[in-house]
Amino acid sequence: MNTFCVLVKKEGVQMIRELKVIWLPVVFILLGMTQPIMTHYLPSILGALGSGKGITIDPILAAQKGGEVLAGTLGSQFDQLGLIILAVSMMGIIQTEKANGMLAFILTRPVTVRTYLAGKIITNYLMAAFAVAVGYFVSYLYVNFLFTKVPFSQMVTALLLYLVWICFVTSFIAMLSTLFNSQSMIAVTAIVLLIGSRIMAGISPVIDFINPASMGKLAMELLIAGSIPPRAMEHTLVTLVWIALILFATNHWISGNKITSD
Repeated sequence: MNTFCVLVKKEGVQMIRELKVIWLPVVFILLGMTQPIMTHYLPSILGALGSGKGITIDPILAAQKGGEVLAGTLGSQFDQLGLIILAVSMMGIIQTEKANGMLAFILTRPVTVRTYLAGKIITNYLMAAFAVAVGYFVSYLYVNFLFTKVPFSQMVTALLLYLVWICFVTSFIAMLSTLFNSQSMIAVTAIVLLIGSRIMAGISPVIDFINPASMGKLAMELLIAGSIPPRAMEHTLVTLVWIALILFATNHWISGNKITSD
């Protein structure tokens, strides 16, 4: 436990030095503000620009409910630009120490691979979860002010479902950071695969069941419908199994001395 605490403290200090504890939440706050503000004012902007010259405004767009707008924050902001930002911010989570030899040095000390991974992934997940939660809460406040109110319990439940997806994202990027030696390759691969899996969510019930990105889709459905979607527990358990498999693979890769520096 002492070793784990030291590793967590080390990660925390590194995040403070990189100012990640400031800029990452700020970015997600801006993303959270964007969806409700744009949705609320876009009809007025289009109406002013159109000046009656053929631009029509969909009345459904202007009459969206709060839950629909908050779901849009998750789908249109966090699951697109938000995923790109998370991939870029965490692409060097393990690769940096692998490249400069620090990983090999740490593992020569009384530190197990499991403890090392736990310190890395848990700290980065908490940072990502905090940034997402802050941005999501800001969006919730704007939605309640500009649109219909969303029940607090419904908002929290949707957030918890979405954070399971964020846990997968963090674990997946950590695995890629272990496998590849190039940060650009890590970022591009993570962005393509994560956004690709998010695009595939909703295509088929079978794909959704094994697709971790369906957790984000479930959170959106909860906000829109106002009730927990069916089989949400099964989807959550499958995603947790995916996370466990990713952690096992990452641990096996490091333990098998497959880490090489550039």
